[in-house]
Amino acid sequence: MEQGIAGLGIHIYADGADIDRLRTLTTHAQIAGFTTNPTLLRRAGVTDYETFSRDLIELVDGRPVSLEVLADETDEIIRQACCLASWGPNVFVKVPITTTDGSSLVPAIKQLAGDGVQLNVTAMLTIDQVREVVPALADGPPAFVSVFAGRIADTGRDPLPLMTEAVALVAPHHDLRLIWASPREVLNIFQADSIGCDVITLTDDLITKFSFIGKDLDQLSLETVRMFVKDAALSGYKL
Repeated sequence: MEQGIAGLGIHIYADGADIDRLRTLTTHAQIAGFTTNPTLLRRAGVTDYETFSRDLIELVDGRPVSLEVLADETDEIIRQACCLASWGPNVFVKVPITTTDGSSLVPAIKQLAGDGVQLNVTAMLTIDQVREVVPALADGPPAFVSVFAGRIADTGRDPLPLMTEAVALVAPHHDLRLIWASPREVLNIFQADSIGCDVITLTDDLITKFSFIGKDLDQLSLETVRMFVKDAALSGYKL
């Protein structure tokens, strides 16, 4: 990993579903954990959720791994969460903040935390959601509060003020960690680190951009020009 990344306080978690690529990332000391979700799994062509999940748990060598429930009904979410948690002591179960009809899952989250299930509460985009979920997790085992800062940015809003407030809400609870989820660019790593966010999840397209960090801009400009000229020649285009 790049020196600029190694010097940061924030933990980097690889977010993906390509088991071969994830296997490679387990060799990088800077990758502190792993996350995935059903959408990534479907895109990667995964057909057996349990086999993939157990393979990933074995690969990560004790580092945290977040696996998501598949259900949309509270009782089944609770059952699946307990099942996933039983697969390993490093498993954090991803439970969304609501069901698909908008019903709050905070009561279920509180119940699971009270039963000792390590959670990663996901798909949050508002500070009110953070305010609601932090007390539900506070008396339980270690847990993650995952705010989709990248999706906030997709709406034209600056996520930094919300994420800064979320840091303040999570910080007093030593077993809770705030995740800057769904980042859109490498800059987000440094933004998240600057406000004291605990974790950022990165898909492979962002991890592969680590080589750009700190690069001389004149050199990068020259490389860009060379890329355009090379591709123009390879294309066979004529004017």
